[in-house]
Amino acid sequence: MSTLQRFALALVIIGAVNWGLIGFFQFDLVATIFGGQNAALARIVYGLVGLSGLYCLTLLFKPTEELSHDPDRATT
Repeated sequence: MSTLQRFALALVIIGAVNWGLIGFFQFDLVATIFGGQNAALARIVYGLVGLSGLYCLTLLFKPTEELSHDPDRATT
């Protein structure tokens, strides 16, 4: 998995946690941290999460061989 894919996946997970908090507790963590839903920084985070979600759609269509762990590759 490339660095860009990992970063996008991390943002998607942040978005999922934020939506879970909104759904269960009516608490928007991103808005709370960055000064409200209309704050520029919060809107940037929302935009990046959305773009990351679109980018992660490509992971659904990757062949299984590309997603599996390569045992020959050394990890340090």
